[in-house]
Amino acid sequence: MRLVDTHVHINFPDYGQDLTAVRRRWQEAGVCRLIHACVTPEDFSKMQAIADQFPEVSLAVGVHPLNTAEFWQEDSAEQISTLAQSDPRVVAIGETGLDFYKAENQREQITAFQHQLRIAEELNLPVIIHCRDSAQTTYEVLKDFPRVRGVMHCWAGNPVETEWFLGLGMYISFSGIITFKNAKQVHESCKIVPSDRLLIETDCPFLAPHPQRGKRNEPALVQYVAQRLAELRNTEVWEIAEQTTNNAFTLFNLWSREQVLYAHSPSLARKEAEYLSYPQPAR
Repeated sequence: MRLVDTHVHINFPDYGQDLTAVRRRWQEAGVCRLIHACVTPEDFSKMQAIADQFPEVSLAVGVHPLNTAEFWQEDSAEQISTLAQSDPRVVAIGETGLDFYKAENQREQITAFQHQLRIAEELNLPVIIHCRDSAQTTYEVLKDFPRVRGVMHCWAGNPVETEWFLGLGMYISFSGIITFKNAKQVHESCKIVPSDRLLIETDCPFLAPHPQRGKRNEPALVQYVAQRLAELRNTEVWEIAEQTTNNAFTLFNLWSREQVLYAHSPSLARKEAEYLSYPQPAR
């Protein structure tokens, strides 16, 4: 069974002492690809170092909405665009979006979000969207960018909100929240997402799924998200794994990554080919 964890933060200090062991566990769990989300561009060099070490890691670059007050500057959009074009392992812009929970800088968040959507549009990259207590505004902003594709990450919205973003062509990614007993509206939302728009993630180190809830999360635990999603959708876990893996390869254009990477760095391409020597997802 092959899995793709479409949202990780393994550059965080939580993994400073045992990242190699964490990797061994995600390999044992069948995780064949990881998408490393970016909180601020200042994190990018450390993310690159991780991808140098672990070729199954692809990168995103952006500014998280909760970091806009501290990190968004006049040249931030140019910086993100430059970084996105500097490394062929960048497969998305983000994470960006809106977080209005206790926020006092809503206007600033919207501006940063719009800039990053324009970058995604210009570079033809998908966008990783954080949406917390802001579904209506997020939807209104996205409507102005009809050519942008992307994913609503760590989705916790209700079925009505889910339909809004499906209508815009977005993918919906579910995290460990789906394993929580009281997450009733998320349980209902996951049942209405078409199979070809479904993704899974950990958002590690946050939101560890049951039965590890309350502990540090890590990519290997995405298997529990897949298992619970299969239960809620009345299907088999291998079908969820196959579908979400194919969806991740499609959204993030991982099919062509090997050719692009080889042109940029033959040594990294060979390293990735050795790691990914087992069969790839069916197209």
